[in-house]
Amino acid sequence: MQESSHRKGLILAAGYGSRLEGVSVVTDFKPLTPIAGKPLIFRTIESLEKAGCSGIVIVLGHGYKEIEEAILTKYEGNIPLEFVFNSQFELSNGVSVLAAETVLTDTFIMTMADHILGDSLMEIAGNYIPAEQGAALLVDYKIDTIFDMDDATKVLSDDGRIVSIGKQITDYNCIDTGVFVCTKGLLVSLNKYYKLHGDTSISDGVQELSSTGRMVTVDIGDGFWQDVDTPEMLAYAEKVLGLDN
Repeated sequence: MQESSHRKGLILAAGYGSRLEGVSVVTDFKPLTPIAGKPLIFRTIESLEKAGCSGIVIVLGHGYKEIEEAILTKYEGNIPLEFVFNSQFELSNGVSVLAAETVLTDTFIMTMADHILGDSLMEIAGNYIPAEQGAALLVDYKIDTIFDMDDATKVLSDDGRIVSIGKQITDYNCIDTGVFVCTKGLLVSLNKYYKLHGDTSISDGVQELSSTGRMVTVDIGDGFWQDVDTPEMLAYAEKVLGLDN
């Protein structure tokens, strides 16, 4: 994988995860919720390992002490893990990205702790080289396969460029998979929006970077992914993983 050994992975795991509260008998914390017997966060770590990352940064907020301890106690992999605490975890997810700004490499692969990601999708991420000061969002054009369209982040892409992004947009042709290959150009855009508004989502930063022509989409083709935000999504993910095993 080109340049992958020089990339860190970034996992955002700072939120409350309230929609999954109470579904697990072993934990109240979303990143530790087991899917087909394996906690979500460990599935995400393994996915970034498969993408060739040289280290992984995990941004925590709600329950950070308990989650960090659980990860360090049970992690058996060889890739170095680094933890960052986002004290403003009640704000939007872009603030979690900014919390990790000082420890990220010039190019990094970013995803969320609540996404299950197929190997072929992560191979695409591991091999992709973004433009200077640019970033790429991996997107899914298989709209008819999306489990929960109401919850999905929609994207309108035109010739590989993001025109608009958001859960509420009505004109779209693909879906945000939650996997990004970034340079620090995305951090510049997030910082710009944050300084103006006191908060920023990743979508805000993506839209800002898109306005400069440096934010692109990458088609995952037949690749698999599934967001796990609700009990229904969890049940669907376990069903799919069961069929794959």
